[in-house]
Amino acid sequence: MSIIFIKLVLASHFIVMGKKQKKPESTRVPRTRNAGTQTESQFWGGIRAALREKSRYWKPISNVRRKARRAYHGPLKRRKWEYQCNICKQYFDINQTEVDHIIPAGRLACADDLPGFVERLFIEEDGLQLVCKGCHEKKTKAERL
Repeated sequence: MSIIFIKLVLASHFIVMGKKQKKPESTRVPRTRNAGTQTESQFWGGIRAALREKSRYWKPISNVRRKARRAYHGPLKRRKWEYQCNICKQYFDINQTEVDHIIPAGRLACADDLPGFVERLFIEEDGLQLVCKGCHEKKTKAERL
């Protein structure tokens, strides 16, 4: 009798577990851009990414890097330069540094944001600084709060 009872309990447990529960209906974001294939966020994210990609070749960025470098005299023979962080004043390899906008480029979420974003993104040398990745992460987190 106890075996039958256990089988009955297990069978009822699997029946309850096997039922699909309805998910709450999620509201879909309308796809209003690019012939109905992109949301507003996707559209402006693509524009932002393309502008940031082009800003990598902005001459003031390479000038900021050049001004922050000095000759490397350590044990690594292939390394030619080391770069000074503008915040902590320590020297790093170029792969451990980033060029930072002193005044953040900001957000790009609509057409009204575009002129200001472009103006702040393509800024001259006095608005840029070379920082190590650690200092850049701390600065960015503080700006977002």
